[in-house]
Amino acid sequence: MTTTVPRILIVGGGYAGFYTAWKLEKLLGRGEAEVTLVDPLPYMTYQPFLPEVAAGEIEPRHVVVGLRRHLKRTTVIAGKVTGIEHASKTATITPIEGDETFTQSYDQIVVTAGAVSRTFPIPGIADNAIGLKTIEEAVAIRDRLTSNFDKASVLPAGPERDRLLTVVVVGGGFAGIEVFAELRAYASSLLKFYPTLAFEDTHFHLIEAMGRIMPEVSQKTSEWVLADLAKKGAFVHLDTQVKGAVDGVIELSTGEQLPTDLIIWTAGVMANPTVVRGSDLPVEERGRIRTRPDLRVGTEDEIVEGAWAAGDVSAVPDLSGGGVGGFCVPNAQHAVRQGKLMAKNIVAVLRGEQPKEYNHKNLGAVAGLGLYNGAFQSGNIALTGLIAWFAHRGYHGLAMPTWERKFRVIGDWMQNFFHGREVVNLEAVQKPRAAFEEFAARPRPAAPAADAPAPAAAPADKKAEPVAAK
Repeated sequence: MTTTVPRILIVGGGYAGFYTAWKLEKLLGRGEAEVTLVDPLPYMTYQPFLPEVAAGEIEPRHVVVGLRRHLKRTTVIAGKVTGIEHASKTATITPIEGDETFTQSYDQIVVTAGAVSRTFPIPGIADNAIGLKTIEEAVAIRDRLTSNFDKASVLPAGPERDRLLTVVVVGGGFAGIEVFAELRAYASSLLKFYPTLAFEDTHFHLIEAMGRIMPEVSQKTSEWVLADLAKKGAFVHLDTQVKGAVDGVIELSTGEQLPTDLIIWTAGVMANPTVVRGSDLPVEERGRIRTRPDLRVGTEDEIVEGAWAAGDVSAVPDLSGGGVGGFCVPNAQHAVRQGKLMAKNIVAVLRGEQPKEYNHKNLGAVAGLGLYNGAFQSGNIALTGLIAWFAHRGYHGLAMPTWERKFRVIGDWMQNFFHGREVVNLEAVQKPRAAFEEFAARPRPAAPAADAPAPAAAPADKKAEPVAAK
C-alpha cells in the first residue's frame, strides 16, 4: 500500500515565504512532505537594508539571500502564481520565460506573496517615480543620484543643474525617512569629489500628506528627526500632497513646484493584487487574505482547511493589542516570526497536532538616518543619535538571515569604516549593450574597388632591410 506524500506549495519567496520553507526543511523528516516555492525572483531581499544600498553603504548582492543556495530540499519554480483555485487545490503558474501557464496541485498552500508599492492616479508618478521595494530600485536610485552629480559638475549654475541635484521623496514613514536621510548623507559625502559643486547646490525635499512623520515612534522622537533633518539642509513638507509629476516637475497641493530628476515613492504598500484577485480565498475590505491567529486562512468561526497565509498579503489579528485596526502591521519583524511559526503549525497539523496562535508584541522601531545617526523607540524608551545608530545596525545585522550573509554585510560596514563608502556610478549596467550597439552601428570603411589602381611599387634600387633577430 502506497502512502501519498503531502505537497506544500509556498506562494512567494519574501520574508514569510523564505522563513517558512527554511524552517520546514529543519522540522520535516526525510520524505515526510514535498515543499515547492514559487517566486519570479531567485532571491529574498532583506528590505530594511535597501536605504543603505541606495546610499552605497552595503553592496547590493549582500542584502539578498539566494533561494536555491539556502533551500536545499525545496523545489524552487521561477514564475508567478496567477491563480489559486483552492476548491480543487490547484494553482496556476506563469513561468518567467514563455507565455504558457501550467497548474500545480497541492495539499497545503502557503500564501506569502507580500506587498507592492501602493500608488495613486497621480499624473506622471507611474512614469517617473522609483519605488523602494526591490534591490533593483535601490541600485537604480544610487546610480541615478551619482550620475546626476557627474552631469551637474560640468554645468553652470542654473535651473538644469538645480533639477539634477534635487531629490524628492514621497512618504514620511520609516522607509521614506530612512532613504531620505541616507541619501542626504550620501550626497554630502560626494561633494568632496566634485569641487565645482557646493552643499548649497543640493536640494532634498520629503513630501508627507499627514501632519507628522514616522507614526511608529513618539511625537517627541518624530520632532527630533525633523529638527535633525533641518540641520542637514533637508526640507520636509507636512500636510502636503503630490498633485502631479509630469515632465520632471513635482506639483504640490500648496502650489509649489519642484523640478527634479529623482522621485522616490514610499507612500504605502498594498497586498499583492495579482495573487489576491486571482484566488478564491476569502479577502477582507483592505484587499488582504483573511487569516486566523494560528495563521490558517479563515475567520474565528470558519477555517479554510489546507490554506495558510502570513506577511504583508495577510490580515493576521494582533493578539498583543498593538496593531493598527486590530491587525499586525506589514513589517519584516512580523513576517519573519509568522513564517517561523507557520512552519511549526503546518508540521503540527500534518502530524495530527494543534497549531499555536501568533502573539508577538512589537519590540520597537529602529531607523538609520545616515552614518553614525539613528532613532530608536521601544515603548516609552527613545534613543537618538549615535547610540540609536548602533542599535539599528546591531538589530538588523543579527536579523539578517544566514551567517554567510551576516558576515558579508558586516564586512561591508568594516570596509567602509576604513576606506569610505563606494561612490562608483554603474548606471550603464542597466543598458549593457549600449556601447556595443553604438560601435556596431557605425559605418565601416568602404573596401577598395576592384578596378582601383594598385599602390605604387617601391623604387627598384631600394632594398628591404632585414629585421634583426632578437
